[in-house]
Amino acid sequence: MITFDKVTKQLGGKTVLNGISFEVPKGETFVIVGLSGAGKSVTLKHMVQLMRPDSGMIRIGDDIINEARGAELERVRRRFGVLFQSAALLKWLTVFENVALPLRELTKMGEEEIEKTVREKLRLLNMEESMDVFPSDLSGGMQKRVGLARAIVMNPEIILYDEPTSGLDPVTSRLIDKLIEDLRRELGITSVVVTHDLHSALAIGTRIMMIDGGEIVENASPEDFIKSNNETVKRFLESQYITRRGAWEKGMEKHV
Repeated sequence: MITFDKVTKQLGGKTVLNGISFEVPKGETFVIVGLSGAGKSVTLKHMVQLMRPDSGMIRIGDDIINEARGAELERVRRRFGVLFQSAALLKWLTVFENVALPLRELTKMGEEEIEKTVREKLRLLNMEESMDVFPSDLSGGMQKRVGLARAIVMNPEIILYDEPTSGLDPVTSRLIDKLIEDLRRELGITSVVVTHDLHSALAIGTRIMMIDGGEIVENASPEDFIKSNNETVKRFLESQYITRRGAWEKGMEKHV
């Protein structure tokens, strides 16, 4: 579904991505972790050509997105939905209007069909009763759910999540994790998640890739990730009090 082939990117004279290669198969929840400045968000931006590589190739299915321009680029981008770290809701629009915005701007749907589609997505995320509410009246977790409804309203093949649990309390974070997992199971959506939250990564990831200094230091299933012998990975795990022992190895069969 997504393929990076020897992708390199320099910013301000610093190599942020150093010839990285990896694949994200269809239907997978692929989690990218790492320290601040490691290259996680830069990797995400390359997937929708918010950045272009200095060298290397990025494929989205059969499309080479780093070579796409104009109408072709817009077509490829429509394969994606994006949940931004802040949810990026327009404060002067209601929940319904925020979710309906892509349909009104990018399709020729009539209002009756738009209402049906928006209600369906909001119902999926248990937000239908908040349709007429403004974002300022919602909690952070509810805003993320509205942002997620907007991300899926065009029925994308792929969703990109930028720090989806950032700023949320642990209980709400786990609810967001469940929504991401439910979308994978129920809709077959391919997800790419950038996060600092290893608890979230282990809960939702079918694969976890760690970037450090612009290079991939680990790319493994959750159960193998926590057993990694890479010193950078081990320090990252220990910093969040995750060890090889404990509950992390239980329930891994959920991804089978």
